[in-house]
Parts: sequence; structure tokens; C-alpha cells
Amino acid sequence: MFWYHNITKHSYNSVRINPNRLSWEDQPSTYKNYPDSYTKYKLDLDTEEDSFLYHIAGLTAKKSYPSGEYYLRINPSAGALYPNELYFQVRGVEGKIDGIYHYEVASSSIVLLQAISEDGGLESYFGYRTAMKGYLFLVSAVYYRSSWKYKNRAFRYCLLDAGHLLGSIEASALLKPHAVQICYRIQREKLNRMFGFEEREWFLSGCSMAVPMQHTEVRPLEFSLPYVEASGTFEKNPLIEEAYEASMQMGSCKKGIKAPKFSYEITKLKETIFNRRSQRGFNEGAITKGQFNFMMEMIHQPILSDCDEKVTIYVVVNRVLDMPLGLYKDGEYIKYGDLAHKAGYLSLEQYSLSTQGALVFFLTSDAENYQALYQKAGIIGHRLYIASLYLGLGCSGIGAYYDDEVNDFVGNNEMVLYALAVGK
Repeated sequence: MFWYHNITKHSYNSVRINPNRLSWEDQPSTYKNYPDSYTKYKLDLDTEEDSFLYHIAGLTAKKSYPSGEYYLRINPSAGALYPNELYFQVRGVEGKIDGIYHYEVASSSIVLLQAISEDGGLESYFGYRTAMKGYLFLVSAVYYRSSWKYKNRAFRYCLLDAGHLLGSIEASALLKPHAVQICYRIQREKLNRMFGFEEREWFLSGCSMAVPMQHTEVRPLEFSLPYVEASGTFEKNPLIEEAYEASMQMGSCKKGIKAPKFSYEITKLKETIFNRRSQRGFNEGAITKGQFNFMMEMIHQPILSDCDEKVTIYVVVNRVLDMPLGLYKDGEYIKYGDLAHKAGYLSLEQYSLSTQGALVFFLTSDAENYQALYQKAGIIGHRLYIASLYLGLGCSGIGAYYDDEVNDFVGNNEMVLYALAVGK
């Protein structure tokens, strides 16, 4: 997948020679709504299970502009384009009918797409042999929602945002509490056909928040859902489609078998999840070394996963009390100096974030499984959002940067996946 990544790199010249020109009349919808012929259940936030689901991807606020009204969600997304959709299977959960559902964000409802039986379900498509009690989640991408604005680079954002959605599931699961197992080795092609996506929507990953039901073997459920429009408008992008196909089949994977340990107080964590926002600028305030250490501990926690690809975390320290300025690699100090202005330049000159912030993170990888490594970067990014906001700080994800110049700066030739800024 190095070929796709190389083709979609930004440089100082490329962003000026080929600026994005948006066709506003073709702007896609950010909501997928199934017809009213499907049974829909409005989420009741006073119940534990519905509150858990809402804190994954619910609407939290509305902003009004001359061009229209915009709704903010619990999970972040590049350009607020939200290219990802959430589906899930429920089995043996109190108050829920066993079945396969779609999370309908616009109405804060869950839509029953397909009933399941005691011995039939989606388990085998995740690699499970027995029935799983709890939730099996699937994350898809409606890529035109992102490619409308970001063109060929949009597949990167679809993967990052999918990682954020997985991270949002992980964060909401802490409210129950329950561990989440990330599943990248799902049967994408079969699931895409069964859900009727018709190459305009694709599954990227899944995750399990479930436990085996002893001695209950399960067969793969076969069904065929009709196509339901997810973006309103659509323009085919052959490069993105080729990138998805090329990265669908996964090579050798190392499993992540250690569970993370987070030290959040539940009530405060719930408030943090609900009030999450992406910062648009910082005031150059300094953070404490204790805050820095807490964030680093949270983002370096292991991830339960069936394909745990290596992601290297670099952080530029601009303003941390009692810590030297400079560049750190996975917690080790590797370069001294005031690098704030350089970090701002590398982030496509977003100086209000990367220069005025206290910290700037750059995530890189040279691993092989592109979908897994990129979504892992999104999970780490979401953990950083939660940890920083929990401490009363701000965070902003930055998906655009001068790729090769970031490599020169950190001293490697790995794929640059993500940048994030944290500050006051």
C-alpha cells in the first residue's frame, strides 16, 4: 500500500498547485436513513444500553451558519464529513431484540435490519465459532462523503475516522465497563454483498464487546438487504476503490492480547465523552508534566486486536512545565530545541494549532496491513482526545501535513499517518 500512500502525499507545492475546489451542489449527505418500512427504536438515554450506544456516535450540539445548520457528534471526523456508518449485532442483551441493527444518527434511533436465530448470526464473519452474547460492531465507509472534499486522499480520512469510531466504542464501553476486541480480519466482501452496499459503501473493520455462550455453535447467517442510498450524490473514484481492494486482504498479523488499563472516573468520563469537541486554536498556555504523563500513559495502553500493527508516536513538546523543549519518540527524548514553529509549518501551516499548542503528535508506521495500521492511528488519536479533554485541555486531529518533510523532521521514512495538537 506504499503506492497509494505515496500518490496521496501533500507537499508545499502540491497544495498550491492542486487546491481543492468544492462543488457545493454535489455535497453528499452525512446521514444514512433506512426507509420507514424498517422497524426503528428511538434511543432512551435513561436506559443503560441505549445510553451506551448513544455515547458512541450520538448528536451532541447544533451550530447554525448562513449556509445551514450543522450537528456535532460524539465522534470526530475530518471536515465534519462523517464518512463512517455503524452497524451491530445484538445477542442476549436485556431490553434488546436479538438482531442486526444500523445506528441511525439523524434520529438517534437503531434500525432493525435482520433478525437472528439462536444458532445463526454474524459470528463466523468475525472468526468466532460459538454464539457471542453482547455486541458485535461493524464500521463501514461511505467514501464519497470524504472524497467530495479531499479527493484521492480521502481513503486516509475514512480509515482515520473509522479508527476514531472504534475508539469511541472503546471509550463508551468503559462506562459499562467492558473490554473491546478490535476485529480487522472480518469477511469484508461477503458482508458488503449481504448488506447491499453496491460498491458505494464498504466495511472496514469490526469489534466485539461480547463473551462466548458455552456449547452454542452458530452458523453463518445468510441474507441480502436491498441497497439504501447513503450519500445522496456520488462520484466514482477509481484510485480509492483500488486502494480499498488492495488493502482488503491482510497478511500475517500479530494479535494484541493484553487488555488496556484506564484510570478514568466514570461520571467524569461520561461528561468528557459527551462534551468532546475539536479545538480550533490554542492560547499558548503551558500544561503540567503530570498532565503530559497521564496522556502518554493512556495512549500507550495496549489494544486488544486481531492485527496489532506497530505505530510509532512522536511528540513535539512546546510548553510543558519542567520538561525540556524538543522531540520525543515513544517517550524517549531525541531532539532538543524550540520546534513549535516547525511543527506548525509541517501541519500545513496551521500555526494556531501546532505552534500555539503545548504538544504536537506525529504518528507513523512501516507496517504492511494498511487498513489495520491506519485505523489503529485513529484509535490512538481518539484516546488522546479523551485523555486531554478529561484533563480540561483541548485537542485537534490534523490529517493534512507535508508528508516527506515530516519524515525528514522525525528522522524516518515510515508512512506518516496522523498529526494531533493538544493545548490550552
